[in-house]
Amino acid sequence: MGKFSTSNFKIIKDFLLTGKHIHPLVILFVDLFIVYFSFSLSYLIVEGFRFNGVDFHQYLIYTIAFCMVALPVIYLGRLHTGLLRFSNTIDLFRVFAATITFSILFLILILLFGRNLIAGNYVPLLLTLLINFFITASLLVIFRLFAKSVYIILARRLLNKEVHRVLIYGSDKNAVLVKQALESDPMINYVVEGFIDTDRSMLNSYLEQKKVYHLKDLARLKERRNIDELLIVNEDLDERAKKVVIERCIRIGIKVLTVPPAKNWLSGKFDKKQIKKLRIEDLLQRKPIKIDQEKVKNDLYGKRVLITGAAGSIGSEIVRQVISYEPALLILCDQAESPLHEIQLEIEDRYPNANIEVVLSDVSNYQRMHKLFNLCRPELVYHAAAYKHVPMIENNPFEAISVNVGGTKKVADLSVEFGVEKFVMVSTDKAVNPTNVMGASKRLAEIYIQSLNSVPEGKTRFITTRFGNVLGSNGSVIPRFRAQIERGGPLTVTHPQITRYFMTISEAVQLVLEAGTMGTGGEIYVFDMGKPVKIVDMARKMIKLAGLEEEKDIKIIYSGLRPGEKLYEELLASAELTLPTHHEKISIAKVRSYAYEEASKAIEELLAINACHENKDVVLKMKIIVPEFLSKNSIYEELDAFHDPTESN
Repeated sequence: MGKFSTSNFKIIKDFLLTGKHIHPLVILFVDLFIVYFSFSLSYLIVEGFRFNGVDFHQYLIYTIAFCMVALPVIYLGRLHTGLLRFSNTIDLFRVFAATITFSILFLILILLFGRNLIAGNYVPLLLTLLINFFITASLLVIFRLFAKSVYIILARRLLNKEVHRVLIYGSDKNAVLVKQALESDPMINYVVEGFIDTDRSMLNSYLEQKKVYHLKDLARLKERRNIDELLIVNEDLDERAKKVVIERCIRIGIKVLTVPPAKNWLSGKFDKKQIKKLRIEDLLQRKPIKIDQEKVKNDLYGKRVLITGAAGSIGSEIVRQVISYEPALLILCDQAESPLHEIQLEIEDRYPNANIEVVLSDVSNYQRMHKLFNLCRPELVYHAAAYKHVPMIENNPFEAISVNVGGTKKVADLSVEFGVEKFVMVSTDKAVNPTNVMGASKRLAEIYIQSLNSVPEGKTRFITTRFGNVLGSNGSVIPRFRAQIERGGPLTVTHPQITRYFMTISEAVQLVLEAGTMGTGGEIYVFDMGKPVKIVDMARKMIKLAGLEEEKDIKIIYSGLRPGEKLYEELLASAELTLPTHHEKISIAKVRSYAYEEASKAIEELLAINACHENKDVVLKMKIIVPEFLSKNSIYEELDAFHDPTESN
């Protein structure tokens, strides 16, 4: 008996988990039996269950005729071919349509050929058909829903997986589609307990037999229904209402997961792999930025465009966005071989007909860059190549000068020599009142770039864009926190009060392209970075988003400010003013400008000192050229006493 039970269990398990299904003819037989049973029941209801008074001859003809009419309708309507486990709203509609069809056909058949059976009394027949329609349709639907539910319950139990009780944010079509997808696949161990919405008109209504709850019900639902997670379709995550929901979920300990909208499902089918944890980037991002697409297209379409630092976080996104405007030639230049290869493969896959040139080169290599300009003749240059990591550059200032200053000078000078129309440099908020070598090196690059606009014979327009940290860029705080969480912690924050400005890589590059269309030459464009974010608050949110608790599961430790690091970043120096532009997110910084001869002489002297690789000599010269450069938490603080911040070279 034990063997028999084990064998049967294995057969059932194999049937449920290996994609096997009930033969369509079996379903057809069950459907026909339901039709027969329903009609018989309806006939008896009309007769008042008076079995002695039933005209058995009439009943038999009615029943046989009804089943004979229903059979071809069910067969041709292919009601029996649909897999019961995947029954959906369309299948249920087909059941109702088929029931109406064979009921009408039966009535026509009886009226044409069976009037003697009716004997002039049409009321019982019409009542029987009316009652039968509701009973037949209901039982056919119940059969499918019951089979689907049993399949899902048994499959989930056999899989022996932990069930996640979830809520879905929203009550629109996307939310309903997600619910249907989750409940139709037993391999996805999610049980939908309801919907959450802030639209009061939807509250307490039901969608797919699940109630729509208000935001304030979240805590109660977590307690009573053991809610683990909230699923949110990751469209328009910047909407204020969604952010309020997410913040509340994080506060009460409900994990937030995202799923793509139905239009982005792989091959039109939902896959569990598409359920992702909400990222801190999603929580911090703002409303989508609108740029003048037509102006940007006019700037880029049919042009030869060079992007330096093309393999970096910003550079690679510039590549992705510029290529969409169909330049005649896109030149990708970087010294990082593997990342450059990756962006090359990505662009070749997505834009197989695009004309691209990939150049492995250091921007500080003049001969190599001269050859690039001579062969490719770029018309526009986006200069994103730079060393950016503050502590590393603080310990290696000669590399910052070589690349961030010398490399920028070489590419800029070549742009003038070869008649480039426009040169757009990507700078940083760390160039404002710099406290570290990296920020000062970028300020030096800004000074030289601006000075080139005063060269009378030059036709190149030089434009600088300045913004803060971008979310998720290589080596930034978010990927580091994510890696630390995966390792079990601790999360290292330099200081409890440290704050930073953040924007997404995509919106930063959009603004770079937009600023490029505005510039007439010499401007430093500053981007609206929104409100600064406390890094420790970001760390705490990332811990909660991971479903963990601070101190209990993972700790935050303070490591102290790193060399050259500020507590607060500035987008503009206190003495600077800004002018508005036609784009609300972009302003022009009014900074001190330098004559070309003065800037060029100072930069040449700095590069000559840099060739000796004497760190303190290099940094001292930087402080002389950039008087506002005052080191913080750095070995170079002692040099501040050797120059007067109120005077420049």
